[in-house]
Amino acid sequence: MSKKKKHDDHEEHIDETWLIPYADLLTLLLALFIILFASTQVDQKKYDAIMRSLNSAFNGGEAPFAMSNLIPIDNPANSPKNDNKSQNPPANEESKTESQLAAKLQKEEKDLKELKESMDAFIKENKMSEQLTTKLDNEKLTITISDKALFDSGSATIKQESQKLATSMSNLLGEYPGYQVEVAGHTDNIPIHRADFETNWDLSAKRAVNFMKILLVNTKIQPASYSSVGYGEYRPIADNATTDGRAKNRRVEVSILRNIKATDEIAK
Repeated sequence: MSKKKKHDDHEEHIDETWLIPYADLLTLLLALFIILFASTQVDQKKYDAIMRSLNSAFNGGEAPFAMSNLIPIDNPANSPKNDNKSQNPPANEESKTESQLAAKLQKEEKDLKELKESMDAFIKENKMSEQLTTKLDNEKLTITISDKALFDSGSATIKQESQKLATSMSNLLGEYPGYQVEVAGHTDNIPIHRADFETNWDLSAKRAVNFMKILLVNTKIQPASYSSVGYGEYRPIADNATTDGRAKNRRVEVSILRNIKATDEIAK
């Protein structure tokens, strides 16, 4: 009697339980490579966060793809775009700043024009138009005084009759504080031959200092706002080849400097 083959009720399958840890291992390796790649492009703070996330993943914490733990997303408040916004003042503040600047410029222009008009009136009243001139531009108000209105030839001592001019100018300047004032001495290019002045530098500097000293007698004037300088023959305004040109170059200039640069239209 032949034996019958025994058949199982179901087909045998290969044990595939090893695929689970294998897949987990591949997942962790993939996460590691992603983390290593990302860590080359983040700063120290982000790197520390990545390492904490990595430790958590290997020690049974949150899944390695919990990206909120791996690479912290920048706080929008700290992003460069928002930094620029925080640095830029609001439109209303900009408008306020511009209005304040315009008001200061308007006041400055008013001050310098009033000072020029007062000085021009003094020049006209004392018939000194050939000895004094004024000029207002977008940098300063300049009062130019011929040397013969203040000094004898080759001297830095202010003439007695010129004291009134210096005192009057000092009184006018004292009414407009808050401006830097420069007193500059200039000469022609004829070399000087005096024991007390070796060069035109010395003569021009001494003339500027002596005139400034009279201006500073006025207690309304702040000495810290005043300075003097001697330019010698090196900043001529006319041709030194002529007598008239040399006379124009021998001068003292009192410059009241603008705190705010005016536009060319305002300075006209």
